[in-house]
Amino acid sequence: MMPSLRKVLATSIAATFVWTASTAAAAPLPADDADSASATDPAGNRPADHVVFLAIDGFDVEYLDLVRDGTAPMPNLQELLRRGSVTTSTGVMTSITNPSWSSVATGAWPETHRNTAYWFDPATGTARGQQRDLAVPTIAQSIREQGGTVFSAQWFILQNYGVTYGDPDGLYTQPGGDCARRTDDAVAVLRGEPVSSGGQLVAANGIPELMTVYCDVLDAIGHEGGDADPRIPAALADIDRQLGRIVQATKDAGTYGRTAFVITGDHGMTTFDKGFGAEALAAMEAAGFAPQILTSGQSPAPGTDVAIVVGGVADVRIIGERAGDPAAVRQLRAALEALPQVRNVFDEDDQSRMHMSPNYGDLVVEPKPGWSFGATPTDPAGRHGATTELRVPLVLAGAGVRPGVHPWRPRHIDIAPTISALLGYAPPSGSEGRTLREALRR
Repeated sequence: MMPSLRKVLATSIAATFVWTASTAAAAPLPADDADSASATDPAGNRPADHVVFLAIDGFDVEYLDLVRDGTAPMPNLQELLRRGSVTTSTGVMTSITNPSWSSVATGAWPETHRNTAYWFDPATGTARGQQRDLAVPTIAQSIREQGGTVFSAQWFILQNYGVTYGDPDGLYTQPGGDCARRTDDAVAVLRGEPVSSGGQLVAANGIPELMTVYCDVLDAIGHEGGDADPRIPAALADIDRQLGRIVQATKDAGTYGRTAFVITGDHGMTTFDKGFGAEALAAMEAAGFAPQILTSGQSPAPGTDVAIVVGGVADVRIIGERAGDPAAVRQLRAALEALPQVRNVFDEDDQSRMHMSPNYGDLVVEPKPGWSFGATPTDPAGRHGATTELRVPLVLAGAGVRPGVHPWRPRHIDIAPTISALLGYAPPSGSEGRTLREALRR
């Protein structure tokens, strides 16, 4: 069995986890942390001709410990890092799949791209789960608008936002299956072979400038068995094999020397084995409320005045006659903060400071590690959505990347501007991140 994995929230692994042959150079401090990517390079002196982006769902930063101690060997990643670095990227709240990938794809905070997960929608009076709505363009749309080409092997957040079925300049495939099956499509495109796209065989117009491949096995395993599930090392090893296939395909295509590789996750994972939904409902009832936990698509019963939707954290909204009453919100917050299982209760001001989607309700309740705002599971399971699952690995390597130089405090919103800069394009128009230029070649 794997040992229990520590949760490190505030420290970067860059200083202790270095695979490059020499000591990693200290990255210079950017002059302005809010600086965005530079505009398109008309002279064609862009750092890379192609970028391969590997999107690994549920790629917890602590899984790198398994690689470092040999539990999960990743030789292809290790070889790739001779031309780059690995560090920690900080995600967004809530650390749920769709809002997180939306920030990676757009370079925007959730308050701007508006993708929201597990919330109560007062306009329809129903609980909502995950959806793909976006209020700003993705990097795929941005590259296409500037004359570039994109391919996505089931990185779903781009579907119909710059890539679609049957478009040879913005090709989307959804083969299903595992990471290997999606890698099959990427390798075929690199070989110039047609792939199945929405039921028809389509060949891309040359090798796309941006290629994305989505792998979700770590997320699936983590949800089933928690962040220390014994299947995780084998899953990491298989992801490494698929990475090796992609690297080899770029070599066979003659593009390896002009290709940059970007690898990251959307969120981490923690294990919970206890639920406190009943205790939370009782505490709110004792404070004079009539609460109800809702599942996606469900509407509150008559008389309910607090609607709750759970997804890692709990979205809590006062509805009915007491909606918008600051005194009622304070009273409800006090009842929730008194629960020993609660780590944080974020009001609307807190949510704004964290750039969260404004679609969330009066309060967002974050459980302590080991707990869920729901029922106790039969077996330990995995959760994400809280601030305890914000940290994921970020790999930058290959063309245009400075070997051994780590970017300074990278965030999800910095990835789209950085990929844009590697390809010599302007960032997506809604981007609020910065180019990680300290880790890129001048």
